[in-house]
Amino acid sequence: MSRQQRDALDAMLRSAPRSQTPPTPDEQRTGFAAAITRPAPEGVAIRRTVLGGRPTLELEPAEVSGQGRLLYLHGGGYVIGSPDTHAGMVGELARRAGLRTVSVDYRLAPEHPFPAAVDDGLAAYRELLDTGTDPRDLVVAGDSAGGGLSIATLLAAREAGLPQPAAVVVFSPWVDLTLAGESIRAKEGVDPIFIESDLCAYADLYVGEGDRAQPLASPVLADLTGLPPLLVQVGANELLLDDAVRLAGRAGADDVEVTLEIGPGLPHVFQHHYGRLDEADAALERAARFLTARLSAAHPETAS
Repeated sequence: MSRQQRDALDAMLRSAPRSQTPPTPDEQRTGFAAAITRPAPEGVAIRRTVLGGRPTLELEPAEVSGQGRLLYLHGGGYVIGSPDTHAGMVGELARRAGLRTVSVDYRLAPEHPFPAAVDDGLAAYRELLDTGTDPRDLVVAGDSAGGGLSIATLLAAREAGLPQPAAVVVFSPWVDLTLAGESIRAKEGVDPIFIESDLCAYADLYVGEGDRAQPLASPVLADLTGLPPLLVQVGANELLLDDAVRLAGRAGADDVEVTLEIGPGLPHVFQHHYGRLDEADAALERAARFLTARLSAAHPETAS
């Protein structure tokens, strides 16, 4: 990372709101949208549709490779964020991978607490299969809470007897709502975006008095056997570092093919800074290659 890029990144992160007097969920959503939203990149067409009963943003690159489809679940602590806030980053991933993509506007807490988000993720996944998408042509991705939701959705699909997709990619996944990861305390003051009370507040709104250790809320505590090949990307300078590391370890212990990438000096979901940060562009490129490689491997009969 160049000094100029580092200075620009630091300036952007310092502008992110910090916890003082807790804002309302609506205030958080408005602030997050203003800070994060970037339009879909040039050459990626967007269309609004419905999937699994929820509003959905379709993103289609001008150059599409094969029949592959990407289901994306956005981040935001299960409280904020939307397909619109993530259109830029998701569009970049779709463009680089050449994949038709659907980004689902799943229900948010506190209006719709756990397990509403998981129900919506599963409904979207099920509809893709029911409408003719071959699971070998389907991949899943998500960031932060959406990364945890991606894993939870696949666990719910497994329990429902549905086939698994070809691969899953998660950026800075939040997979432990019990907040047991040591980095949540060790990285306090290093993470430029979050402090521990931020995560506590999101968990309170999403799960409330429920059991935060249940597998669909904290999938790092689940048996991950049978899940597809997994790529985990995380920054070294974030509270959720240990969530990512423990997820990769759990997956490996359960005989899941897994790749873990830790970016030195990088913050939470640094991929949002594509076009401004070399590491973000490189990470998205690797994620795109991972997805396309696994889609190709799912069809060995067509490989040259």
